[in-house]
Amino acid sequence: MTQTAYELAVKLIDNANSDDPNIEQSQGKDWPKELLYGQRMSAMLERYKSNADEVIKLAIRGQHIQRWLSPRSAYPMDRQGYHKWRSDLYVFHADKVAAIMKQAGFSEQDIARAKNAVAKVGIKSNPDTQLLEDVVGLVFIEHYMLDFAAKHPEYTEQKWIDIIRKTWAKMSKEAHAFVLAGNISLPEALTPIIVKAVQA
Repeated sequence: MTQTAYELAVKLIDNANSDDPNIEQSQGKDWPKELLYGQRMSAMLERYKSNADEVIKLAIRGQHIQRWLSPRSAYPMDRQGYHKWRSDLYVFHADKVAAIMKQAGFSEQDIARAKNAVAKVGIKSNPDTQLLEDVVGLVFIEHYMLDFAAKHPEYTEQKWIDIIRKTWAKMSKEAHAFVLAGNISLPEALTPIIVKAVQA
């Protein structure tokens, strides 16, 4: 059976992320960190918006592509350095996804759409970017918030409320409803503070 452009692009994204030297455990198995992240993003998209088209599916699969090649430690360890790292990452990931889509045979129009979503262009005005941001927030809450909390035992409850509210503010009302309807697994230890943050 002939491989479609979409199937080839997914394979190329996953191959690229399989080289991640950072390992994360899930369900008793070791995974290259960004390969696992991409698969979690795709799985959440399927649950949240199963009718999403192939372009946004690829943007979401490749949102963290080869992130380890641009480490936080390469930038000054201050707020300005953090923001520069983040903004450079958006472009880095967008260019990687665009190159893979071009290799797979996608049109310039489709490539531009995916690139804009991955580069976080127009979070509240571009539906593709908003969908990606929704999935980012959902995946963070379900899979990564608890680990993040473990790394920052010094954070106060108010600091946590601020972090949760910032994540929540980037998500759409539709994503809020998805969470509040019980469609994702909230980290048990943080559930009371999440509820407090989003209800206030």
